[in-house]
Amino acid sequence: MDPATIIGALVSFGMVAAAIMAGGGDFWLFVNVPSLLIVCGGTLGAVLTHYPLGAARTIVGLIRKLLTDKERSTAQIIDCFIDFAQKARREGLLSLEDSIEDIDDAYLRKGLRLAVDGLEPEVIQNIMETEIASTEARHEIGIEMANALASYAPAIGMLGTVIGLVKMLRNMDEPSSIGPGMALALITTFYGSILANFVFLPLVGKLRHKSREEIKIMEMQMEGVLALCRGENPRIIMEKLSGFQAPKDRGARA
Repeated sequence: MDPATIIGALVSFGMVAAAIMAGGGDFWLFVNVPSLLIVCGGTLGAVLTHYPLGAARTIVGLIRKLLTDKERSTAQIIDCFIDFAQKARREGLLSLEDSIEDIDDAYLRKGLRLAVDGLEPEVIQNIMETEIASTEARHEIGIEMANALASYAPAIGMLGTVIGLVKMLRNMDEPSSIGPGMALALITTFYGSILANFVFLPLVGKLRHKSREEIKIMEMQMEGVLALCRGENPRIIMEKLSGFQAPKDRGARA
């Protein structure tokens, strides 16, 4: 997992907890199970109503990748293609067939397989670009769902506030019910705001960043595969692929 994700979560939630505890505050005053159920259950239900179940599985998969996948190094990809290009110049493009099954990346494996099979570069480019477009569209669904979660959470929190106020006003003649009703009214708004601003909106940003990085890597791999098909010099391939790197990373070797 990206250390920034952990650090950001610890800082944001830690500051809120510190503010609650400052001056002898009681942390448990902000723990209310009915409020939590209203916000979490209502938000999840609204999003499941908004999107089909398949889309819900998409965001679960994206979040899992976000938490577990390591970012791939552009320097390693350049080194990999230089090795491929050198081997192809010595022994021919078919010599790469033995290396294909050792590649973990399914997209790169597919591209190299198409190249080894002798397809025209234009055909390979069309196939790989279609794969990129499909991946980008799938990512966009997950990002839209995270945005929907961020939109629904505060609204559901306000709904909980209305429920709490109705309960409180209806039982004004029973003083013992005013406190719990007011707690429900206020804490649901608190939970909705916390979820939207500390969880879902940061998730949108992180997913968008991950998507851009993955698409860049895929485009880089496609360019490398097409260069191999054309039999380009390893030095030329390195210069082409270095264009996908930030200036500070160019020239770095894995």
